Amino acid sequence: MKKTINAMLLLMVMVMMSACSSLGVKPWERGSLSRDDMLMDADALDLAFDEHIYFSKEASSGGQGFAGGGCGCN
Repeated sequence: MKKTINAMLLLMVMVMMSACSSLGVKPWERGSLSRDDMLMDADALDLAFDEHIYFSKEASSGGQGFAGGGCGCN
C-alpha cells in the first residue's frame, strides 16, 4: 500500500513539474509575433482613444508617460 502511495505521489509531482514546460515562444513563432500589426499600439486611432480615456480618468496631462495622478498624490 505504501509503495502505491509513493508511486502516486511521484507521478503527481512529475505531472506538476511538467505542466509549465510548454510555456514560452518557440523560435519559429517569433516571426509572426514581431509583425507590426501585433504591436500594442498598432492602430493610431485606438491609441488616441486609449490616451483620451486615460487622460480623462487620471486628469493628468500627457496620458501614460507621466507619474502620479489627478488626485495630487505622486
